[in-house]
Amino acid sequence: MRSYLRSLVTREAMGQFLRLGLIGGLNTIVYFVLLNVLFSLVGLSAFWSVTWAFVLATALSYVLNRRWTFQIKEGRGSLRETVVFYVVNLAAWGATVGMVELAEKVFGTSTALQINLASLVATAIILIPKFASYRDLVFKKALGEAREGGKV
Repeated sequence: MRSYLRSLVTREAMGQFLRLGLIGGLNTIVYFVLLNVLFSLVGLSAFWSVTWAFVLATALSYVLNRRWTFQIKEGRGSLRETVVFYVVNLAAWGATVGMVELAEKVFGTSTALQINLASLVATAIILIPKFASYRDLVFKKALGEAREGGKV
């Protein structure tokens, strides 16, 4: 366990985490724009607004994280990689929806501000587990192949 935790604070991992954070910031902006458009302008429910905003931001996240965070430039990604990425993000979506639902139960009918705050809290809570999951579950094989080929 100690060696695993040390692997999260190497120079390479810190660079990856920084890039993940920057992409996460961009995706958070994309997510919130979509969330507010879908909830306030389109009139979807909180559940569907969170869901569609999350699905679209996740697609962008996959491409950017594969290409820039983990610098996997070769190939398009395997089906396994894509499925695991979406499974990790499905868990993150569950946490996000759970936070929004909890906020709705605690504060009553959802307002745009409550949905935004609950989503922001969820984003902060899931950041480190998402990074570890992306690195160790999603992109691990592609990273290993790129290293063996001298591409990382």
